Amino acid sequence: MTDGRRVRGERRRRAILEATLRVVERDGVAGVSHRSVAREAGVPTTSTTYYFATLDDLLIATLTWSADQMASSFRKVPPTQAAVARFLADAVGAHRGRTLAEYELYLLAARRPELRPAARRWLELITEAVGPWDPVALRALLAGVDGLLIQGLIAEFPPMAQDFEPVVSLLMLGG
Repeated sequence: MTDGRRVRGERRRRAILEATLRVVERDGVAGVSHRSVAREAGVPTTSTTYYFATLDDLLIATLTWSADQMASSFRKVPPTQAAVARFLADAVGAHRGRTLAEYELYLLAARRPELRPAARRWLELITEAVGPWDPVALRALLAGVDGLLIQGLIAEFPPMAQDFEPVVSLLMLGG
């Protein structure tokens, strides 16, 4: 039998992680504090410090959780060029804010070594999700996807799936 306190604790922890991502989406990493995240999550500040003693702990957990969520979503995408292109278009369209927040955390790892293992988790999870690929081709695909998403985030208007499909097609040829 599952302990109700543990379930409530996991629910609260997840609410804090989701709130952290929303704060990053709205205010950038600079806007993240235990107080701002608690306010966004609708929990007492003591809850954020109970689960995450430091801001680094909170950012690492958010980046790790986010990578897990993204990989889980990506696993559901059929391995076709059209489906991958649609996934990317959604990431810079309907889910633009979340993608922007995730990349901001991802890029923060370049400056903060303690975040790097969490940032690399995304690559590990995607590598597992796509299965047996030539390692060089997979690295090229992932680098291309990162580039397409960043370009999509800075575009005047979000690219559509048909904009991504020719590039995705070229990137997937190496698999």
